[in-house]
Amino acid sequence: MSDASAVGAHAGAAPVRLIAEFTARPGREEEVERLLLGLTAEVRREPGCLDFTPHRVAATPIPGLEASRSAPLGRRFVVTETYRDAPAFAAHLAAPYGAPFNAALGPLIEEAGSQLTFLDALA
Repeated sequence: MSDASAVGAHAGAAPVRLIAEFTARPGREEEVERLLLGLTAEVRREPGCLDFTPHRVAATPIPGLEASRSAPLGRRFVVTETYRDAPAFAAHLAAPYGAPFNAALGPLIEEAGSQLTFLDALA
């Protein structure tokens, strides 16, 4: 789900935190969800994985409160990920189930691949 070239920017013992996002093509949402849940089970077994939580964009539970950005409800998926350190993230990228997941996901989503945002904790 991630790009191996991103590992170099996160050398050291600090945790690697990121958000991966993608949008299911209309009518492919359930396939994307099943595929993502299968990956989730695999990734959570990685020794260096501290968090791998998939989400689906939903409507706000508070009437009148607007979302901060427009995202297709029910079609947009967001995965929060945290790995112990850069080597753990590199091991995640090299996992044998990653390439088949990405190959299967490609035709089901609108983007060319997962859109990654790397995060630094403030505290």
